[in-house]
Amino acid sequence: MLLQTIARTRSIVSKVSTVKHTDLAGRFDVFTYTGAAGTRAYRLYVPSGGTGRALPLVVMLHGGSQDAASFAAATGMNDLAERQSFLVAYPEQPSSANPGRFWNWFAPGHQLRDAGEPSLIAGITREVMDRHPVAATQVYVAGFSAGGAMAAVMAAVYPDLYAAVGVHSGVAYGVAQDAASALAAMKRGPSRPARSPSGAVPLIVFHGDRDSTVAHANAEGLIDQILAAGSPGDAPAPVEATTGGQVPGGHAYTRTSYGGATGTVLAERWTVHRSGHGWSGGVLRGSYTDPRGPSASAEFIRFFDEHPAGTLAGLTVPGPARGSDPQPSRLARTIRWLRQVRTRCVGPPPVERGAGTG
Repeated sequence: MLLQTIARTRSIVSKVSTVKHTDLAGRFDVFTYTGAAGTRAYRLYVPSGGTGRALPLVVMLHGGSQDAASFAAATGMNDLAERQSFLVAYPEQPSSANPGRFWNWFAPGHQLRDAGEPSLIAGITREVMDRHPVAATQVYVAGFSAGGAMAAVMAAVYPDLYAAVGVHSGVAYGVAQDAASALAAMKRGPSRPARSPSGAVPLIVFHGDRDSTVAHANAEGLIDQILAAGSPGDAPAPVEATTGGQVPGGHAYTRTSYGGATGTVLAERWTVHRSGHGWSGGVLRGSYTDPRGPSASAEFIRFFDEHPAGTLAGLTVPGPARGSDPQPSRLARTIRWLRQVRTRCVGPPPVERGAGTG
């Protein structure tokens, strides 16, 4: 089915817009979780009208120098949660654990199941699941920069907890063992492939190809790692389907989907052209955002929605973004998608100064 889809998707440019920010009616409260490895505060967004029924849960991990509140504001994820009814948890790294508030994804003690920071993030996830009705097959983890690297760790060591993972401007699991190797990987990409300790967890990656903080080569490293985990032994090479597009007045982008001949999609890679180290499609002047890119928040949620746990084998190359379309109707989104015509991607406009790319 995927092979049949490639010809169609290559002739279609997906239409992506930035997240629309609204006045929120849900709750955004602060909590504290304590486990064997320590204590972490976290914020939880509960959408209005979300009580009493099982909702998906997205765990969002901030980058360095950010906190839960600034990351939530920058990404606009709570806006999407309110519109599409899911919970969002934001674990927070204190300066006592890292002076720059970075998650310690590069330290061996924080790359293990039931140890260090992964145990605390997993503990927060389970606490939210215990306190609120959560759809157990729709629990996801995502992050930016150091938070993206830690999201990759969480997917690697807790594949039974998270159904899919989103990594924005991050690095693959296990490519660093200390601060020096972490900086080397960030600047040049992984020096060697690192195998995930578990099977493949569906992955969506966003990365700017002008990122001078975390090299764009790390996006390829993330994809290589997940494809290796998803194609063991003599399995055939994954099939790729590539589309391109451009945000009106903003950046051009390329999306590549990776899957098998049976129609499964294991990963997506979004390259945002001429974008630096910032959350694509984030709010103007937000903490490390590039509002001129396609909405990473909307695309993460669309990908997650298509990848509940246990259904990987039945998935196909995805259509337009669920969260990118301001119209909530699935029918309207489908009609708009089918009406798009063959478009040749043109070069992006010059980078606008003061866009808040961080």
